[in-house]
Amino acid sequence: MSNLAPSVDLNNGQKMPVVGLGTWQLQRNEAREAVEKAIDVGYRLIDTAYVYENEKEIGRAINEKIATGIIKREDIFVITKLDSRHHKPILVERACRESLLKLSLDYVDQYLIHFPVGEGFVDYMDTWKAMENLVNLGLAKGIGLSNFNAKQIDRILQNCRIRPVVNQVECHPGFNQKKLIDFCRQRDIAIVAYSPLGRPIPAEKWPPYLYDKTVQNVAKCHCRTPVQVCLNYLLHLGVIVIPKSVNPDRIAENFRCFDFQLNPDELKIMDDYHTGERLITFPGMWNHKFYPFHDEY
Repeated sequence: MSNLAPSVDLNNGQKMPVVGLGTWQLQRNEAREAVEKAIDVGYRLIDTAYVYENEKEIGRAINEKIATGIIKREDIFVITKLDSRHHKPILVERACRESLLKLSLDYVDQYLIHFPVGEGFVDYMDTWKAMENLVNLGLAKGIGLSNFNAKQIDRILQNCRIRPVVNQVECHPGFNQKKLIDFCRQRDIAIVAYSPLGRPIPAEKWPPYLYDKTVQNVAKCHCRTPVQVCLNYLLHLGVIVIPKSVNPDRIAENFRCFDFQLNPDELKIMDDYHTGERLITFPGMWNHKFYPFHDEY
């Protein structure tokens, strides 16, 4: 179908759409309605997590669309994540099965370690070895990481049996992650951008890359919106984007970001918004030995 986003090839042979729906903070009915709308628009990538507490509603929406014949199970790419409370190897399979039960699915397309810091100082390397077993059991087609830094990724690559397929991280024009993107590209790991719009505050016209006149002019040149320009810029960097919204018009707007191309001057404009400052730092975990953000990337 022509209205679907293109896909990228992952290191395990999976094809992953480059635009998906993020669902953090979407609760109950709004999560279900957002997923239903997204699938109708053409989204085929849905991202959730145990800690979001919305897997049940998301699963209901997906299964309703399957039941009515709008999609088949193999058409939709579903990601969920292992919570930090379940890093002990003995808990990993149980946590994954609990998520599958809530989603009413036999498998997820990707299961990620949500954060390298686990409750009780569990080593994420031990957690990863338990994650590998999920692939053998058929519970997850691919396994990956979220919020891991370069050193932590390399440590996993040096000790793993199954390679991570993705690293899901904060990434937007204000924090474009170019060094981590290049690092992961060299190791055939895809970057997935959460908060790709930088958590906008419209009343404060923030962040600037969604509200400045310069970006508005770039958007006009392409008959697009600043939001679409922002997402397109990230796609150009080779990143998969998962913008979040509950608004049907915004869900549709966010999706239409892949079928135009910014020129080198426009890309330079977007590059210049990079400040190197994170919005999301998980401050309660700063003192943990596996806290990932003390390093530059």
